[in-house]
Amino acid sequence: MQFALDPEIIDFAGSIDSLLAKSDMPTVIRSWAAGDTAPGTAVWGRVAETGAAALLIDEAAGGAGATAVEAVAALEVLGRHAVPGPVVETVMVAPRIAAALGGDSDAGDVAGEIAGGALASVAAPGVSPFAPDAHVAGYLWVVDDDEVFTASAGETRRSVDRARTVTTPTMGARAAAVSTTDLVNHGALGTAAQLQGLGQAMLTMSVDYATQRKQYGKLIGEYQALKHQLAEVAIALEMARPLLWAGALAIAENPGDPDAAVRDVSAARVAVADAAYLAARTALQVHGAIGYTLEHDLGLWLTKTRALQTAWGTQSYHRGRVLDSLRGGVAGAAGATR
Repeated sequence: MQFALDPEIIDFAGSIDSLLAKSDMPTVIRSWAAGDTAPGTAVWGRVAETGAAALLIDEAAGGAGATAVEAVAALEVLGRHAVPGPVVETVMVAPRIAAALGGDSDAGDVAGEIAGGALASVAAPGVSPFAPDAHVAGYLWVVDDDEVFTASAGETRRSVDRARTVTTPTMGARAAAVSTTDLVNHGALGTAAQLQGLGQAMLTMSVDYATQRKQYGKLIGEYQALKHQLAEVAIALEMARPLLWAGALAIAENPGDPDAAVRDVSAARVAVADAAYLAARTALQVHGAIGYTLEHDLGLWLTKTRALQTAWGTQSYHRGRVLDSLRGGVAGAAGATR
């Protein structure tokens, strides 16, 4: 079977890419890290206008009624540009919670506000216990034992990614029944898509730098050892990509059975996270120490990649889910997000 994205999806992702390429994202990210989130939320507003925030919102609620395939295409681009904020929680997880809330008058038009650009943050104790960037989120939820609760932000701490804060929310009132497995699947797949984009961006930066930087009178990109390192990154990212799409299809084709998507989603999460981490390590080796300085843009991508390595489950957690799904059981290992 041959898998190929529809031209409409490619064009949609391209429109987001073009928008972000004009947004001076390094400056936006540094402003966010310094506490000025206005430029970042403005960028998110423009992204929402493309329809990215409404992809998984039902059409009846004002959304696009799209699938995880379209969402992954959008999130890979958002990852490539290292867009700050609770991106995965807003695009992938919040729409599922909004669907569970339905037309509850006490909750208001959650789906409509998410589709319109409101940010949301979510924590899932035992898997993803910290809610990212709760200070900019219009909605904050805790998901536990197949139920979703409203929440309030606790003490905020800085992540290894300076443009990311995390908090352990205080659980409030029960809001609705949900499938924790379904939300973890969406969060993990969305994080994988972000990491795929981050890895590709760092590979591009490394190749560009290797064709410009000279050492001993020779471009460093001409050294065979460095070529091999960059080739290994390219191969790792390309080998992970089919697993990413398999995870998206597993969710899209089993909307009422989240257990059926566990294996493919977690396999994608493990493969992509490993590939992105390899891309980060190689990029730092290619650039040298300057790549980790605050002044160099690469550091913004490196630290976000490191932070997302454990978002929506650690590597050991997802390997456990794959193993348990192959055995016909239910994964029980726990992970923590940075």
